[in-house]
Amino acid sequence: MQNKHQAVEFWLSSSDRDHKTMKALFSTKRYYAALFFGQLLLEKTLKAIYINKKDTTPPFTHDLVLLATHCNLPINDERKKDLEDIGGFHINARYDDYKYEFYKKATKSFTQKYIKIIEENKKWLKKQI
Repeated sequence: MQNKHQAVEFWLSSSDRDHKTMKALFSTKRYYAALFFGQLLLEKTLKAIYINKKDTTPPFTHDLVLLATHCNLPINDERKKDLEDIGGFHINARYDDYKYEFYKKATKSFTQKYIKIIEENKKWLKKQI
């Protein structure tokens, strides 16, 4: 692993790029894909926190709650539920048997709601570094 500072910066800059991608996908009405990138940006921010706290490579997982737990973050029930819901966007947007149902569910208003939640969580997570 590169040095700790470089690794944290790698994950944070990648998260920032995914944030821009999420916004661009939303503006082109590709809502399910926007939510997929929303999940990714939180995952990458959590991996930056993990490296910052543990000075080692983060676990190979997409589970946001598990990553937050490994980082010893103080998550209340509401935040845990948000992370569980958003964590599902990774699976739902990626695997064909879930994709169509998720595509129908990811309306403009649904996506707007979760983009707001994703951005609030990203802001909170960045304060944890």
